[in-house]
This record gives sequence, C-alpha cells and structure tokens, in this order.
Amino acid sequence: MTILGQLALGLGFLLAIWGTVVGAIAGQTGRPALVQSARRAVFALAGVMGVAALALVVALLGRDFNVAYVWSYTSRQLPTVYTLSAFYGGQAGSLLFWALILTAFAAAAQWLTSSRYAKLLPYVGAVTSFVALFFISTILFSANPFERLPFTPVDGNGLNPQLQNPGMAIHPPMLYLGFVSITIPFAFAVAALLTRQRDAAWIHAVRKWTLVSWIFLSIGITLGMWWAYVELGWGGYWAWDPVENASFLPWLTMTAFLHSVMIQEKRGMLRKWNVVLIALSFMLSIFGTFITRSGIISSVHSFTQSDLGYFFLVFLVIAAVFLVWLFATRLPLLRSEGHLESMVSREATFLFNNLLLVGMAFAILWGTIFPIISELIRGTQVTVGPPFFNRVTTPIGLALLGLTGIGPLIAWRKASISNLKRQFAVPVAVAAACGLLLIGVQFGSFYAGMAVTLGLFVTVAVLQEFSRGVGARHRLHGESYGLALARLFGRNRRRYGGYVVHLGIVAYFVGFSGMAFRRDLQVTLQPGETATLSSPFGYEYTLTHMGVSQFKSVNRWVTAATVSVTRGGEDIGMIRSEKRQHFSCQVAVAPCPNGMETPTFQPSTEAGIRSDYREDMYVVFAGAIEGTETAVYRFTLTPLVWWIWMGGAILVAGGVIVMWPGGGPTRRAPRRAIAGYSVRLVGEAQTTSVS
Repeated sequence: MTILGQLALGLGFLLAIWGTVVGAIAGQTGRPALVQSARRAVFALAGVMGVAALALVVALLGRDFNVAYVWSYTSRQLPTVYTLSAFYGGQAGSLLFWALILTAFAAAAQWLTSSRYAKLLPYVGAVTSFVALFFISTILFSANPFERLPFTPVDGNGLNPQLQNPGMAIHPPMLYLGFVSITIPFAFAVAALLTRQRDAAWIHAVRKWTLVSWIFLSIGITLGMWWAYVELGWGGYWAWDPVENASFLPWLTMTAFLHSVMIQEKRGMLRKWNVVLIALSFMLSIFGTFITRSGIISSVHSFTQSDLGYFFLVFLVIAAVFLVWLFATRLPLLRSEGHLESMVSREATFLFNNLLLVGMAFAILWGTIFPIISELIRGTQVTVGPPFFNRVTTPIGLALLGLTGIGPLIAWRKASISNLKRQFAVPVAVAAACGLLLIGVQFGSFYAGMAVTLGLFVTVAVLQEFSRGVGARHRLHGESYGLALARLFGRNRRRYGGYVVHLGIVAYFVGFSGMAFRRDLQVTLQPGETATLSSPFGYEYTLTHMGVSQFKSVNRWVTAATVSVTRGGEDIGMIRSEKRQHFSCQVAVAPCPNGMETPTFQPSTEAGIRSDYREDMYVVFAGAIEGTETAVYRFTLTPLVWWIWMGGAILVAGGVIVMWPGGGPTRRAPRRAIAGYSVRLVGEAQTTSVS
C-alpha cells in the first residue's frame, strides 16, 4: 500500500503540472479539447490523491510500524478513532490531508459550477492545480508519510495525549475544510481578473464558496475553543496563541467580504476592495499553515520545527508577486459604478464594519508576527501576550457588535429621520434602560456591561425584524405565526439567515463577558474536607473531597479525584478530574504482557466540568500527596461559558440557512392597504409606513 501511495503522489505531481499548464492555455485560447483536458486533469488529480490517502489509512489501521509515520503517531493500544485521527495528527499526514481536501473541492467546483461561468473554469482549474502542486511537492520532497524504517518496531510511539480527545476527531478536519476551501473563491477571483470580467456575475459563485469556507472555519474555531477548554486543563478557551490567531485572521477577512459583497451587488461599489479581501483571505490561510509548520513561533498547536517553512515562504512570495501584478494590470476594470451618497446609510455602515474587521485582523497579525520581527532586529524573540490582544480587540469587537444591530436595519443610499426613528427607537430605548440598570446595580466590568447592553440592542433589533415580517405575512395571507416564520425564512434565506448569524454573535459576546467574573481557588483537601467558592449570581458552592482512586484504562494509567458539589445547599452531583499517564507497548514481544509497558509515560490532565447556562464549575486535580488520598485541586468558576458553545451552534445554523439553495427574492408584489398600514413585500423584505 505504501508503494501504491508513493505512485499516487508521483502521478498527482504530474497531473498537477498538467492541470496548471493546460488550464492556463485553455483559458487563454478557449480551445474545447484543452478545456476538457484541463477539467479531466482536476478530476483525475482528486482521484489519485484519494488513492494516496487510502493507502495511508490502510497502513494506520493495519498498524504497519515499518512506516515511519505510522510508528510515530500510533500504537497497538491506541483506540481506532484516534488511530484514524493520526492521519492528520502529524506533519506529513496533515499535508496529505490538505492536498486531499483541496483536490476534492477543486473537482466539486468544476462539477457543480453553473455553465454560465464556463469561461472561468479553465483558469479556476489552473489555480487549484497550482496550489495542489505546491502541497504535493512539499509532501514528496520534504514530508513524505510513506517513508519506511530500516526495521519494523513491535509497537509505535502513540498519539500525543492532548490529541486523544473526541474534539480531535472533528476540530482539525473542520479547520482544514475551512482553510482549504478558501482556495476556490480565490481561484474564481483570479479567473475573473484574468478573463477581464467587468460585470459582477462571477461574484455570486465566489460568495457561495466563501460562505462554505466561512461556515467550516467557524465550526473549526469554535470546536478548537471547546477542545482547549476541556483538554488543556487551564480553564480558558482562547489564549491568543499564534495558531489560534492564524485561524481567526482569514475568518475576519471573509466576514468583511461577505458584508461588502452586498454593496457591490446592490450598488456596484467596492470592487477593488472585494478582490483584495478574497486574495487576503487566501494568503492568510497559507500564512497560518506556514506558522503551524515552520516552527518559527512557539505554539501548543504547532508541529515540530522543519524546513517546510522555506517551502511556504517561497510560495507566499510567488503568490504575492503574482497578485500584485494581476491587480495592477486589471485596475481599470475594477472601477466602482456607484459612490457613497451618505454617511448615514447601509453602505456606510458596512464600510465601517469592513474597516473594523480588517483593522482587527491587522492588529492580531502584527501581534502574532512581532516575535519574528523582534528576533530579526534584536536577535531575541519578544512575545506579545494576551493583555495586548485584549486591549486592542475588545473595543473593536464591541464596535462591531453595535454595527451588527445597525447595518441590517438602516436604509440604502441615505436614511431618513423617519426611517431611523422607526427602526431604532425600540432597540435603543431597551438598550439604554439596560445600561442604566447595570450602572445602578454597579455592574463590575465596564466592557462586560457594554457587551450585555449592545447584545440586547442587537437582539431587540433582530427580533423586531422577525416580528414585523411574521406579522406582515399573518395579515396578508392569514398564516399561523409558526408557518409565517417558516415561510419568511424560505422566501429570503439570505436576509433572515443573516439575522440568525447575528444572534449567534450576540451569544458569543455574552459568553465572553462572563470571563470578567471568573473566580479561582487552589486548595489541598483531605477526604471529607470542604472548600467554598462564591458565585457572581449570589449563591455559594461547597466542594467536598471524596477521595482518590487509581485504575488502568485502555492505553493509560489513571489517578482520579472526586468532589461532591452543592450549590446554595442543593446537591448537584459529583465531579471527577483525572491525571493520566499514557503508555505504549515497546517490548520485544506483542501483545504486551502485564507489567511490561514502556517506562516512558506521556502525562495529561482531564478536567472535570459541570456546566449549565449560568456558569461552569471547572475542577482540575493537580495531584495527590504520595501515599495518601490528600489531593491538590484548582477550582474555577466561570459564568456564561455555555453561551459560547450555543453561539457557535446558532452562528453555523444561520450560515447554513443563508447558503441553502433557493429562497431568492421574488417578483415585486403590489401594494395592499391592511389594518392602517401600507405594506409592500419585495421578496419578503418589508418596507412599511403608517398610511
């Protein structure tokens, strides 16, 4: 199978060259035979990368420890789900996984794209083939997962214990899908520039593929936060780690694009800006991969240091030079048809939104690469920590949260005074009342109070839009409120799905605000002893140490400590935290006889978490005093963490609604006077005025 994998990689290398060259020539000449050949090359490339991936999976499941990659990341005791996760758990396998996803997306783009974009597809194939050629080259010449050892070990090293978590089976694939799929909208943007497309028709294809990438990246980032929270034992979910930042950067620029593209569709504005945002998203995705694999910045997420960084650096330079040339030569094609008529309009709001998103991305990028710059200049790395990122991004994030409620409600071109009063009177009044209430009760954190106040403003604004839409359908068609809501989504998924996304953003901010009220306590307890921790909600937790136990489970020795928890005098159950010592069998016979495990253990900590919509009780067992059941604990009480995970689910659901086929605007309906209102439904976008 490894020979088959090597052959597939070699054939993929040749096919990628063919697809790049023939696709470019076909795009320029339009010859049908070359167009067809380039298209088939993309499908063939996806097929051979599938064969290479299958070969590695067979080697992993077969525990073929003669393969260096299998020996490095699996063992006989490793559960099957984590054996499969080892496919992307190491440097070489993750690159193969990247190439597999990229070629699959490239084939899907050729297969699913409408024939009206046929002129773009040869160039799209050429771009995706060139990017695939780069990744296949790095695999063949620097990180080959099919390399063999000169002998066959009895067992392997096993997977990093921190990666032996259910989130590991989901988080990396989602993140890879998000990173890799950015290549498709980038390829369409390059194709549109190369073919000198003047209209905005191609932007529809780009928007759909960008939504796909944005959704996968949103899932991957949220799952990554959850994995860090439950697995690393530090009680947090975001540490502004360089690799975390690298995944967040393209998400910010794609979010900016998904907003500004509406201005281009509606008003013909921001053409240059949208092309820049797509190119920037692609470059940031490659930059994130460069950080992860070069080893130039220390990170808990990054792979070991290797010479792969040079490959990525060269690719980034080549891509940047090509994009600058392409943009400069096509600049006259990107002139805007419209112009900004008023600073009080939806265009202006989206523009401010874009500037804040890109400004946040630049600040995070600067803080992330500052250690590299400082080492080049001073010879030592100066690390930028969370305080810098928090100080810079918190005000920007709150401003973005406020714009989330303003943008969808304000009118295009120029908002009138009557429009502003009608749309914002209720949301502003409710938010102002909330702010005054928080001041009155002396809410402990200014930024958390702002997050709650602005979040309420956005929520009321969105619910107001749903109420108006449902009420209009109920009056027009006599539909029940549930049916009216369902058809409201069905007729204009893009608009109302976007509102759901905004509610997800609100839930995120509510969850983030809880970190301002986090409580920590570290204690040493004997069995039967208790510790207390006060909740910001006014009641008290009592935690009683029940004892320490030891046992063996699958591929690890476990020392577990258990506490009984009461809240406000009410028993809410037991919480167990574990210290684990993972082992793999490396003796002369197999399977391992009892008592002959390897003396080299890999430790990990499993936090115990009791979570509800109010707060999380987070228990970390730091260790036991030798020979006793006296345990050292760290208790952390963090409000509103649940809202972060709920926010992720809502955000992704909204994104899926927006992306779901159909639901476009319908023909304009005639005006009908109903119950003292003059209502006109366009799609389901209501414009209502008192008659």
